[in-house]
Amino acid sequence: MAEEATRRVLVPGGSGAVGEGVVRAYLAAGAIVVVPTRTEQRADEFRELLGDAASDRLHLFAHDYATFEGAETLAATMRERFGGIDDVVAPIGGWWAGKRLWEIGAADWDAAFTGLATTHMAVARAVLPRLSGRGSYAIVVGESALHPVPGSGLVSMEQAAVLMMRRVLAAEAGDEQRIHALVLGPVRTRVLPGEPSWVSAEQIGTVAVALSRSPGEASREVSLRTSAEAEQILARLA
Repeated sequence: MAEEATRRVLVPGGSGAVGEGVVRAYLAAGAIVVVPTRTEQRADEFRELLGDAASDRLHLFAHDYATFEGAETLAATMRERFGGIDDVVAPIGGWWAGKRLWEIGAADWDAAFTGLATTHMAVARAVLPRLSGRGSYAIVVGESALHPVPGSGLVSMEQAAVLMMRRVLAAEAGDEQRIHALVLGPVRTRVLPGEPSWVSAEQIGTVAVALSRSPGEASREVSLRTSAEAEQILARLA
């Protein structure tokens, strides 16, 4: 707990269903957690949702990070306000479905592929040069990055692009930074109870914390397809 008290963690996308598990896990570990949101109203709603977990170590504020300029400003703001960045967990994105690839329009392409891929790239390029080196950068993607999903092809394509981005970043960073990917199966969240065998948002957050606290864990992709897989990873990291 004492080790985590000064750890500074950025969670873009933290107010989403998966991000909530990540935020709760880092707060429980004693870290300072920064969650940029689209609006102040969304920040207030998320704080209320967290309830007692929303301690004074949680910092919520409206801030753009979907553009290169916005992400640069966010990273600079973290250095100014908190002295630096130790960890990043990026559960950025959402689901899109309903059309085959030859049926999509420009708006679909911009929202489900270009917009999300750009956001991941913007955050990575702004934050990685500023990471302290004591933690890690973790990108969160779904199994759709590895398997085609008919009717949701834009999601599969965007997630695959982000996964390759992580591989390139890790190759370029070498031993300078640890850059992970958490590859998720179906997730149990507050809004989607799902099946007991599904990995939970809480488990995802706990794995992210454990990875960041394990300096011996080199850059890697961690499969969290099921609850059992998450428990196996946690047992090994413990």
